[in-house]
Amino acid sequence: MCLAVPGQVLSLAGDDPLTRSGKVSFGGVTKEVCLGFVPEVKVGDYVIVHVGFALSIVDEAEAKQVFDYLRQMEELAEMSPPGPAGPAANDALGRPDSNIPKT
Repeated sequence: MCLAVPGQVLSLAGDDPLTRSGKVSFGGVTKEVCLGFVPEVKVGDYVIVHVGFALSIVDEAEAKQVFDYLRQMEELAEMSPPGPAGPAANDALGRPDSNIPKT
């Protein structure tokens, strides 16, 4: 599953709307993002980014709501106990492998 996440545009680079890029902050982690799909974006705007491409502009309230959801998901994952055998006990298709020696 792939997830598009919001980020805030910190800076813009390039004059051509199709090849323009910018630095985008994702809760403190900054990445260079292609802004060709959102030529009207400005510094300070929030964008939804998927695999390095900003797909749309979102308002700040919606971006913050997504950040809250992601934070809640992380908290839920931390509360979940790990599986009994762990990921090493699965083959490439995710099936348990009874031939893996137990240590």
